[in-house]
Amino acid sequence: MAAKATEKAVIHEENETALDAHSVTALDAHETEDAHEGSGIHIALSAEKIGDFMGLPITNTLLTGWIIAGLLIVIAMMTSRRLKMIPGRVQAFFETLFEGAYDYMASTFESRERARTFFPLIVTVFLFIALANMTEFTPGIGSITVVNGDGETVPLFRSMNTDLNMTLGLTIIAVMAIEIAGVATLGFFAYAGKFINFSSPINFIAGLIELISEVSRLVSFSFRLFGNIFAGEVLIAVVAFFVPYLLPVPLMAFEMFIGIIQGLVFAMLILFFVKLAVMNPHEAH
Repeated sequence: MAAKATEKAVIHEENETALDAHSVTALDAHETEDAHEGSGIHIALSAEKIGDFMGLPITNTLLTGWIIAGLLIVIAMMTSRRLKMIPGRVQAFFETLFEGAYDYMASTFESRERARTFFPLIVTVFLFIALANMTEFTPGIGSITVVNGDGETVPLFRSMNTDLNMTLGLTIIAVMAIEIAGVATLGFFAYAGKFINFSSPINFIAGLIELISEVSRLVSFSFRLFGNIFAGEVLIAVVAFFVPYLLPVPLMAFEMFIGIIQGLVFAMLILFFVKLAVMNPHEAH
């Protein structure tokens, strides 16, 4: 009897040992699977929240936008203090660029005074978007992480224009500038006559189409910029995951070039739509 009891105890202990080993193996496999999943490509469509300020959520794209704006202010202050009456090569190069842009706006508006009015807005928008896109692949953007108030680990910085809220905000500023320019130049009733015209059925339909096109700019402006920059970031992430050596570098350079072009396109659209807004309705049609 004692031998049988001892044998049962040994078998029971062996079963428990095997069960524990199986549990440990399953746990290790689960942890390995989680680690493998965690090492995959992280793509977030919306900006991640990193904190709050006076009850307002602060996202990583908003923080990056503040830094870009601060850089532009610092660069403007530094360059304005170093301007010389007899310019050097660098100053002469940038003066040539700005003079060329100003002359192009003047020829588009057919008025140097009007070009002088809108030149700061259009150039600032271009520099803001272009600089943000050029710094998209700067070390630290997307790689430095913090733990937010919800206990989530999120990137501290993220490319500004990969957030639809940011591009929509820029679009609202652009559209407001366009509409204000039209009202200030033509007057409220003359400008509204472009969209509400009861003189004939054809003019009424044309006005509705014009009104729809004005509203659609909120979508076209914001989604064009957001889609191009976000798609480029996703492309680089996928390529870097599967082919991490050599190939991402030329693609990053190409995406930086595309980012400058997108800033130029955004600024040029503002220029042309302001031109259309300040035209007399009879001249526009």
